[in-house]
Amino acid sequence: MVSFKQVHIPDGDLIASDGGVLKVGDHPVVGVLRGDGIGIDITPVMQKVVDAAVEKTSGGRRQIRWCPIYAGLEALQRYGGTDVLPQEAVDAIAHVKVAIKGPFTTPIGEETHVCLHCAHQQMHDGACDACKKTDGVAPRFRSINVGLRQRLDLYACVRPIRYFDGVPCPNKWADRVNFVIFRENTEDVYAGHDFERGSDVALAIIDLVKKMTGRDIRPDSGIGVKPISETGSKRLVRKACQWAVDQNLPSVTLVHKGNIMKFTEGSFARWGYEVATREFGDRFVTEKALWDQFGGKMPAGKILIKDRIADSIFQQIQTRPDEYSVLALPNLNGDYLSDAAIALVGGLGLGPGANIGTDVAVFEATHGTAPKYAGQDKVNPGSIILSAVMMLNHMGWNEAAERITAGVAAAIRDGHVTYDLARQMKSEGRTDVTEVSCSGFGNAVIDRM
Repeated sequence: MVSFKQVHIPDGDLIASDGGVLKVGDHPVVGVLRGDGIGIDITPVMQKVVDAAVEKTSGGRRQIRWCPIYAGLEALQRYGGTDVLPQEAVDAIAHVKVAIKGPFTTPIGEETHVCLHCAHQQMHDGACDACKKTDGVAPRFRSINVGLRQRLDLYACVRPIRYFDGVPCPNKWADRVNFVIFRENTEDVYAGHDFERGSDVALAIIDLVKKMTGRDIRPDSGIGVKPISETGSKRLVRKACQWAVDQNLPSVTLVHKGNIMKFTEGSFARWGYEVATREFGDRFVTEKALWDQFGGKMPAGKILIKDRIADSIFQQIQTRPDEYSVLALPNLNGDYLSDAAIALVGGLGLGPGANIGTDVAVFEATHGTAPKYAGQDKVNPGSIILSAVMMLNHMGWNEAAERITAGVAAAIRDGHVTYDLARQMKSEGRTDVTEVSCSGFGNAVIDRM
């Protein structure tokens, strides 16, 4: 039996993975990382909603055994020291196979320390200059989210984008938006090969480029290295293609900037075509074959594999979103497109998300920690609730997932929403809106399952 110092594995059924195929018992152990800031509000609401959906759909036969795992502020408080992502947290997630997390603080400035209570950044340790608390200041660190993705090899970031009736949104075609983004999660500029101006590594790279190619780079440049591998690209596109096959969707679109970066993003597209056409039998048809062999008419039972340049896709998801069902992208493009796409449908809690590897999956709230609202039971828990829907689908508990989605849709349609949506709905003239708290929205979802 695996033992941990702070993580207690509850009695229940450990989820097993056989080559990515999960075996889930009636009482699965699922990891939960509360998160910083408003994680204290939204994560318990999500757990209550999930427990209610599982109870309603199984008649009490099934129940999730939640396993608290500690990172961010909770890691400092539990373990002492300054490590915001202890190895025990990573090992515990790998042990239970499936986990869900709230948002974590990510430093964004150049200060040496950040407070995980209020996100204030400063140039010293000890008490926080802003909130005065003494147990939450950590040395500057890389993103916990990125750390989890890399240390657990969670190579696919999956973001479903869909419209909920009643959500105010700026795009007149919002009701046609229903696609899934597969973003490569471990490579590209997020691999962290980023070197400061004047550093030995930056100067060495500048010198190497000059020596090998004759090209000049300004010597006062910071240097970033953008690795995109055949391995990383193919496994991401493979998962996207499998999703399209499993869900009987009409197309997969490879999004890239290969017209400029031919040997990184251009290769991503080329490798993606190879996966679709060589590994999935005759399920996929390219656009060229569509016109050359089928006269532009999709044959029955086929899936279209196509590609689009990254900048053009931002226009196309606004003007003709119903032409896209699955989009596969390198890391940076996927980051940009995910946030742009969720804005199309009103940005409900900024949307759900998952980070999935071969055997392990971590589902997440995809927004920030909003520390000024922490503990106020105020913010919208929609992102983490809908991420839990993805988690339940991943576990094969589809009926419970459908109950939650229906509850969320009904609560929004009825106007029982948190302050962010209530303000927008009222500004559009709705008079039947009831503003509820974070936990109140959870209760509204449960009442409407």
